[in-house]
Amino acid sequence: MTSDGYHESAAEKLRLVRDAIAAATKDAGRAPGSTKLIAVSKTIEAAAVRPVIAAGQRVFGENRVQEAQGKWPALRAEFSDLELHLIGPLQSNKAKDAVALFDAIHTIDRLKIAETIAAEMARQNRRPQLFVQVNTGEEPQKAGVQPREAKAFVNFCRNDLKLEIDGLMCIPPVDEEPAVHFAFLAKLARETDLKSLSMGMSNDFETAVAFGATHVRIGSAIFGSR
Repeated sequence: MTSDGYHESAAEKLRLVRDAIAAATKDAGRAPGSTKLIAVSKTIEAAAVRPVIAAGQRVFGENRVQEAQGKWPALRAEFSDLELHLIGPLQSNKAKDAVALFDAIHTIDRLKIAETIAAEMARQNRRPQLFVQVNTGEEPQKAGVQPREAKAFVNFCRNDLKLEIDGLMCIPPVDEEPAVHFAFLAKLARETDLKSLSMGMSNDFETAVAFGATHVRIGSAIFGSR
């Protein structure tokens, strides 16, 4: 809400987020447009997503395959240039649907899901962009490959499963300084020769941009709190 009590629309919030990303990119000495904004539309109905599409946003993130299946096919029939990213945990029994629907999957986090995704990609002849999720905080309740196992896991995906891994993803612990985790993920990406970093959300995306994020996942700063 602005100081005069006026509630900003999602489209106006989108503009503010874009401006903040552009400013953070400039401050970091990075090339304009080097960070892709993923507007996280989980739990947001299609009618509320439409104004953001109308404002020019074309890249969206969803947490659940089933929810995305109910929302995006109709929108995609209307807007053919939409790009859809899965940013939530993926169960192996949803891998078939995920490969069919999403342009990118950010949550490859264990052997079974990597094997299932590889089989589905071959079967469907589809090549979504793939990210390995790293549990940088080693939190027991959170998905992701353990940091000490990340390099071996990336190599297994590449060499044994012939998967083209594009980058790494992380969600820092809420009670820790995110910069430490972003710096670690960036270092790990360099060591594994990966070009993309999916890191940064509504509360810390400017810090993520400073550490080289190529994808930021922003929901509440655009659509409001769930």
